[in-house]
Amino acid sequence: MNILIERTYFANGTNGDLHVDGKPRCHSIELPWHNNVAGTSCIPEGTYNLQKHISQHLGNCLEVMDVPGRSAILVHPANNALLELRGCIAPVTTLTGPGMGDNSKVQVNALVHEAYATLERGEDVVLVVRKK
Repeated sequence: MNILIERTYFANGTNGDLHVDGKPRCHSIELPWHNNVAGTSCIPEGTYNLQKHISQHLGNCLEVMDVPGRSAILVHPANNALLELRGCIAPVTTLTGPGMGDNSKVQVNALVHEAYATLERGEDVVLVVRKK
């Protein structure tokens, strides 16, 4: 399973177009780019493997592995990057502003369901993040 996020950067957040296996799926929101500073920046552009992650607070998520200089980067629900994210990625249905969207939980649940099934078959789930 290949997930592509093509980003557009803004001062107050980062918006993305999220594709799964070459097909448009939804959008994404993240913190603005602040030189990969933990807790205040989105992650660097690059290619990452995703793994299952179960959070007591967030439920079933995906963990972005081997992010340079970072740990505990998740794909989880959020609708406002500045208020709800600390470097993680939130798929959303609609973008409502820089780093803002809606109906995140619906998109995360669908993506996690598909990714978990892929991982259970022994296949990789790969995330590519790049500038639009």
